[in-house]
Amino acid sequence: MKLHILGSGGYHPSPKRHTLCCIIPEAGLILDAGTAFFRLDRFLDEKPWNVFLTHAHLDHIIGLTYYWGLAQQRDIGSISVWGGENTLNAVRNLLFSEPLFPKIPPYQFNPISPDENVTIRTHRPACDTILVRPVTLAHPGGSLGYLFQMGARSVAYITDTTVEALPAYREVIQGVDVLIHEAFYPTGYEDLAQKTGHVTILQAAQVAQDTGVKRLVIVHLNPLLDCDGETELDEALRIFPETIVATDNCVVEI
Repeated sequence: MKLHILGSGGYHPSPKRHTLCCIIPEAGLILDAGTAFFRLDRFLDEKPWNVFLTHAHLDHIIGLTYYWGLAQQRDIGSISVWGGENTLNAVRNLLFSEPLFPKIPPYQFNPISPDENVTIRTHRPACDTILVRPVTLAHPGGSLGYLFQMGARSVAYITDTTVEALPAYREVIQGVDVLIHEAFYPTGYEDLAQKTGHVTILQAAQVAQDTGVKRLVIVHLNPLLDCDGETELDEALRIFPETIVATDNCVVEI
């Protein structure tokens, strides 16, 4: 089973990175809908798909408006969009308001909250069901993280948040096979990260070490800063050797 990081950046696209969108094709699972959503064209098929949104900031939802372009290229199965009630309301009533985008795609919207676990059927041979466990994160406007249990494999998706929220999501991500964790800032920006609801690369590596995950994939990098240089990666590797600083279109084995 493979995790494809279609977009690895946050805030806005840059020459290096589109904003967040990840996909696990064998599970029909899509994580967030940033500007990289258009890259789903080589994966979508007639089977059902599930998109899980962390929150309603534009760099995580704008790709939902790309549906009609994707649908012109191939037959697409039903797409269920999951997220917190406030997130889904923002998508339906603001992103798809008539002045902004008058033709709403045929998404099925499903609210999910941190006090409920959900099991979804994938209709795929490699992964028949997924157990989804949401968790509250710390970010302006609110955000959800997710644990996806796919048979013997587990993936946690944590973006956007601060390290102060770790007590809330520590249990959820403990020992997962792959932890996808945001790190909007490099070392030295800890105060700004806290103020804006983010973490640094070193803080993300420390979270991975503290929770015993098997592999860390760092995403949601700041387009205005060089957060993917060798210095940052080397520092993270010293704390947690199984660290990957994601680039667009990279593939990670689960």
